[in-house]
Amino acid sequence: MNSPATPAATILVVDDDALINMNAVDMLEQLGHTALEAYSGKEALAILSSGQQVDLLITDYAMPGMNGVELATQARQLRPNLAILLATGYSELPSGMQLDLPLLSKPYQQVDLANHLALLLNEQAPAVS
Repeated sequence: MNSPATPAATILVVDDDALINMNAVDMLEQLGHTALEAYSGKEALAILSSGQQVDLLITDYAMPGMNGVELATQARQLRPNLAILLATGYSELPSGMQLDLPLLSKPYQQVDLANHLALLLNEQAPAVS
């Protein structure tokens, strides 16, 4: 099955579960992207602060220390135009979570990931509401 045409990108994958990170990195590399790994929000912010090229951030929601929404908020302070995808196994996030992020339900298949990436990486301007 072909995925939508998506420009090659550098994607930072953040999950405290090494197996999930490894699986996501494998999928991304098979899709032609460069993948970076972080195992915590703090580690991800260090990469984003380093000047390393990152076109998109994929973060797990439930992580110790800093959840994915908190990471997304801090990441956008560093890089306001960074595309962010929140991956979660929760069917619903806790109430009170302000969320303007696209969600990728876990577990996901490569085609699901490719479709989300195509939408996020091909966006040229923010949607007008």
